[in-house]
Amino acid sequence: MKYSTLGNTDIKVSKICLGTMTFGEQNTEKEAHEQLDYALDNGINFIDTAEMYPVPPNSKTQGLTEKFIGSWLKKNKNRDRVIIASKVTGPAVDFSYIRESLCIDKKNIEKAISGNLKRLNTDYIDLYQIHWPQRQTNYFGQLNYVYSKQNINMILDNINESYETLNDLVKAGKIRTLGLSNDTSWGVMKFLEISKQKSFHKIVTVQNPYSLLNRLYEINMAEISEIENIGLLAYSPLGFGMLTGKYISKSPKNSRLSIWNRFNRYSNNNSKKATVKYVELAKKYNISPTHLALSFVNQQPFVTSNIIGATKLTQLKENIESINIKLNEEILTEIENIHISQPNPAP
Repeated sequence: MKYSTLGNTDIKVSKICLGTMTFGEQNTEKEAHEQLDYALDNGINFIDTAEMYPVPPNSKTQGLTEKFIGSWLKKNKNRDRVIIASKVTGPAVDFSYIRESLCIDKKNIEKAISGNLKRLNTDYIDLYQIHWPQRQTNYFGQLNYVYSKQNINMILDNINESYETLNDLVKAGKIRTLGLSNDTSWGVMKFLEISKQKSFHKIVTVQNPYSLLNRLYEINMAEISEIENIGLLAYSPLGFGMLTGKYISKSPKNSRLSIWNRFNRYSNNNSKKATVKYVELAKKYNISPTHLALSFVNQQPFVTSNIIGATKLTQLKENIESINIKLNEEILTEIENIHISQPNPAP
């Protein structure tokens, strides 16, 4: 395994992170523990979760993912061996069962972290992230920013309150460091500006989508990563499994895209056309499509960790093995040619 450092901290995380949003929906507690055991045995020390998981979210299963991780930690007494990242849910009408109000303010952040810690059976979280911003902006598949006539003073007040609350939680020892998720260059730079003005703990990561089907991060966020030392935690590096090639002809039984319609972000026609080309490229160089897609993400200099997820141990094994694959310049050039012909089909 290879390791990275979280921003300006001394926290070392595996280049591959175990994503856990299937725990409690597609994976039982026993299966979750098997994945966690296998990941740890193979050098992964970084686990990503969230209070709203598993996905798809609903009131009956909410919180099970963290509970499964918590029961594993309690059973193995190995909290000191893992770096845990979790999140506070952002505003959304559909998630009112989590809290009556999902404003990212002092009251809700404090209530959220209390629940996170209890479910995880721990007294601290290594990396705490705002799952998505409170303001209206382009994330979760929205490609272009739409003018919304938002009240900028309310937005700034909210960011300042949420940041101050998170900073206080770091000082209290409940959080070690901070990150954002599903945010934009404006959001990241605003947090950086406030951290400098008020001497708050600097955010160290942003968790955004990044894959062969979605390279929007490269347009301007990658520059922030380099200059400000804020690494990307890349999620959906396989595009919900699309880039494995298994969805080209038909959706396999019990796969995520065949069970739930909400995951069509990566299964549009342009994504399928691009995927066919990437699968053909992988075959040409005698590597698996999964390894091609994950290795591409692993090699990006702005990526701190690549968040992989699996429902089966065989999938997890293949995903982890991608760390040993290095794409040469010839393959990277061919990837660029495909990308230029069909750029970012799955924003």
